[in-house]
Amino acid sequence: MTQQPPAILITGGAQGIGKGIASHFLNKGWRVAVLDRDAEAIEACRQDLGEPDNLSLITVDVSREPDVIRALAEAMEWAVRLDALVNNAGIPDPETGPIETLELSEWQRRIDVNLTGAFLMAKHTVPHLRKNQGSIVNIASTRALQSEPNCEAYAASKGGLIALTHSLAISLGPDVRANSISPGWIDVRAWQANAPANPEPLSASDRNQHPSGRVGTPEDVAAMVAYLVSPEARFVTGQNFVIDGGMTRKMIYED
Repeated sequence: MTQQPPAILITGGAQGIGKGIASHFLNKGWRVAVLDRDAEAIEACRQDLGEPDNLSLITVDVSREPDVIRALAEAMEWAVRLDALVNNAGIPDPETGPIETLELSEWQRRIDVNLTGAFLMAKHTVPHLRKNQGSIVNIASTRALQSEPNCEAYAASKGGLIALTHSLAISLGPDVRANSISPGWIDVRAWQANAPANPEPLSASDRNQHPSGRVGTPEDVAAMVAYLVSPEARFVTGQNFVIDGGMTRKMIYED
């Protein structure tokens, strides 16, 4: 009997960082199930990645439990097994205006998608992950660790995601490991749906904000995900990994 190749499920995987992660694992020969709410982005992703046999694209709203249950059933019927879950789905725009005018519905929308969605995905994938000593990777943000004005809902949701990560690690170990990644400035323009053919080059000032000398790419995040779900990381759980080119360690003074 031929053993099934390993399988990974990536939410918010039709564009941006999620799409970069999906492409990385497709190239490694994994079966990749991409879940995304944006049907237009899913169609663009289908065209960009070429519909290989090891890719499944499924529409889902991760903030709704019935939708998660339905999408996971579809993914598991196709993939048969599950080795890794990447909770990447989220509302990307961090700014919501002054807190005095922030509507409760807007606050709740970010919590529902960025944090509750990860909880629901973990809740319903854990039985499948246990069978293969699987792994969960939550994509948080450096904004969980430092802030700009008017980003309370986004920062709170991403901070909660880091806390959810170490809680999952304790509850699910040793069967399932859980870690999070906090990306900094990641240039996702080439990985967006309907991406521009020749995006404007980033400025020297943009690059120089990073001790590494450049802005990050989705491939940088994908490489860390690949490590965290690999056997080489079997002693790593409950941790948050900052991928920001050293930006959060750099003291920046106003001119």
